[in-house]
Formats: sequence, structure tokens, C-alpha cells
Amino acid sequence: MAVWEVSGVAFFGVFVLMMGGMPIALAMLLIGLSGIWFTISERTAMGMIGQLPINATMSYELSVLPMFILMGVFVTRARMSEDLYRLCHGFVGHMRGGLAAATILACGGFSALSGSSLATAATMAKVAVPEMRRYGYADGFAASAVAAGGTLGILIPPSVILVLYGIATGTDIGSLFIAGILPGVLAIVLYLAAIRIAAQIDPSCAPAAPRASWSERLRYLRSVGPILLLFVGIIGGLYKGIFTPTEAGGVGATGALAFALWRRALSWKGLVASLVETVTTTASLFLVLIGALVFSNFMNLIGLPAALSDLITSLGLGPTAVILTILVIYLFLGMFMESLSMILLTIPIFFPIVTQLGFDPIWFGIFAVMVTELSLITPPVGLNLFVIRSVIDDLSVGDMYRGILPFVLADLIRIIIIIAVPWIVMVLPELAR
Repeated sequence: MAVWEVSGVAFFGVFVLMMGGMPIALAMLLIGLSGIWFTISERTAMGMIGQLPINATMSYELSVLPMFILMGVFVTRARMSEDLYRLCHGFVGHMRGGLAAATILACGGFSALSGSSLATAATMAKVAVPEMRRYGYADGFAASAVAAGGTLGILIPPSVILVLYGIATGTDIGSLFIAGILPGVLAIVLYLAAIRIAAQIDPSCAPAAPRASWSERLRYLRSVGPILLLFVGIIGGLYKGIFTPTEAGGVGATGALAFALWRRALSWKGLVASLVETVTTTASLFLVLIGALVFSNFMNLIGLPAALSDLITSLGLGPTAVILTILVIYLFLGMFMESLSMILLTIPIFFPIVTQLGFDPIWFGIFAVMVTELSLITPPVGLNLFVIRSVIDDLSVGDMYRGILPFVLADLIRIIIIIAVPWIVMVLPELAR
């Protein structure tokens, strides 16, 4: 069979297995191995499954994952999400739409510490949605603010997906972390603008809350001061080249552990549970990475990246048209897949094409993460919306779909800005060199 037929059957097989309930990691692993077995040779398939998992998991760069995951677990157990929300609530909650704005700001802070969109959405939903309901916010708008804020978890460093992207493409992880800062800030600004506009159009969906006193605000600020200093220290250390991303993960995990112990939020039983959670999460990510590497090697062996590059050349598409095409593909995949699977499944195919067209690997990494963020909140799937629905089960999915529209538009505007002004992504990494 020709390369297009083989690759089409392979992708179809992965989707069928996923729709049948098989985890994406096992689906990619099974299809990748089967494809290599039947199209190349049995010896190649057996050699790959014997060697690739060892080579992949023994990577020094990959050791950054468990460190940042452990930091996020410690921060969660220290009830940091509640403190961050109270802090943001105290400063902006008195404005119309202020509680939704506080949710976005708190999600940005918490995601910077946890590195996970789904964890941010699930944790902040428990804290923010009941509070917004208490002050009369529309259910759909309240839940949508949490869902949108949760997407910041895979962009603002430290980000698990940026780590995996860096490993899969050989891109410097520290530069990716630094490059995510300004786009993350831009996302927060545009989300706040979307809240403000939505509150002006329909004041009943986002009423104001009582104003907090300055003594309360200072008390909230003191409660989160140490962990905010830890975050600034991690990013500052990366920016100045004081330590590597892996060392930054170790510093972050140690600092988060000290913070949790200082707050007496971590018992011996809780410590063991935190370590077990970190191990299981890391193992599941490693399995996804191995499956993706096997599948991408199969795609490389049959020549899909080269065939796709030749097709683009023959069509005469310019660089911007290619990027917009990739955007559409990601939006379609977002209807069926979560962000990590999309990145690991598609990056080995798209990366050679975009770098050949002259796009910087760091810029494309941030672009790809932003587009997969958008898929987390777009119907009909919108994984963050369903995570929040599972946490607060009396929410209406239809109301959430209507409430998410301003945030989807804000994300589309942000992607257009990043395409038009790539300097926003590249300026900090270039200054750090």
C-alpha cells in the first residue's frame, strides 16, 4: 500500500481503539508495533519494543517530570488553591465580574505550580464555583471561567506538556518554559477582557461581591507569600541559567514540601500518598510517551512526514497557510482527544514540516500548546468542561457551552496575535541566551 493508505489505516485504527475504550498510550503502541511488524519486519518491531522504552525513560531530561508533578501534589495538599483564590478575590472580587476575574488569576497562579490543566480545573472548581454561585453568578459563566482558567495549566511554566514536547523534538526545555510566560500573561489579560465585556453585556451573569478591607488583603498576601517566592525563584533561576529544568524541578519539589510541612498540611500518611500519586502519574505519562514514540517511528519509517512535506510543496501553500491548516486540524482532533495525546501524536509529523518552513521550534511549541489549550474548552468535548461537570454534578452542560463562548473567542484572538507577532513568544528566550 502507498504511504497515504498505510498512514490512513493507522490513524483510523488508533481512533477506533480509543473509541472502544482503550487508553491512547496502548492504542498508539499496538498500532505502531503492528504497523512496523507488517510493513517493515518482525525483527524491527521486536527490536524497537525491546530498546525504545529503555532509551526513552533513561533520558536525563525526562527526570524533570516527576519533580514538577511532586511539587504540584504538595502544593495541592497544602490547600494552596484556596489561598490563591482568596487573595485574588480580595483584590478584584468587588468589581463586576470580579469573582470570575479572581478565578482566572487564581487558576493562572495555581497552574504555574501544578503544571496541569485538568488538575487546575478540578481543584479550582471546588473552590470557585460555589463562591460565585453564592453571589449570584450564572452557573454556566462561573463554570466556564474555571474551565478557561484551567487551560493555563499547560502553558504557564512549569508545564508537563512543554517538557514532553522538548524531549520529543530536542528543543531546550528551559527556553520553552521561559517562552510560555508572556503568552500566558496575554491569555490572562484577554480572559479578563472577555469577562469584563460579558459582564457589561449581561450584568446579571456576573454581579459584584463585597469589597475586602486592606487588612484582609494583606493577610491573604502573607499566606501565599512563600510559595509565590518559590515560583519566582524557579523561573528566575531558569532565566538566569542558575540551574537546569531538572534542578529547578528538584528545588520546586523541595520548596513545596517545606511549605506543606510548615503549614502542617502533610502527615506521614499524606506524604506516602503524595509519593504514590506522583509515581502513578509519572508512569502513565511515560507510557503515553513510549506509545507515541513507537507510533511516530512507524510514521517515519513509512515516510509520512516526507510525503506530507512534498504535498504541501506541490500545493504551493505559504508558511502562514500551513500554520492555519495545522490550527484547523488541532481543533478537529480536540473533539475526540485530550491535549497530551494530541501533542504526542501529531508533533512528530508536523515538526519537520514547520521547521523546514523556517518556524522556530520554540515558537511552534508554544503555538501547538495554545491550540491544544483551546481544544480543552471547545464543544462538543471540551475536556475541562466535563472535568468540572464531574466535580459539580448539578451543572448544565448546555449552560457551560453558552458560557464558554467569550473565552473561546479570546483564545482565537490570542492565537492570531501570536501568529502575527511571534516576537511575543521569542523575546524572553532570546534575552536569556
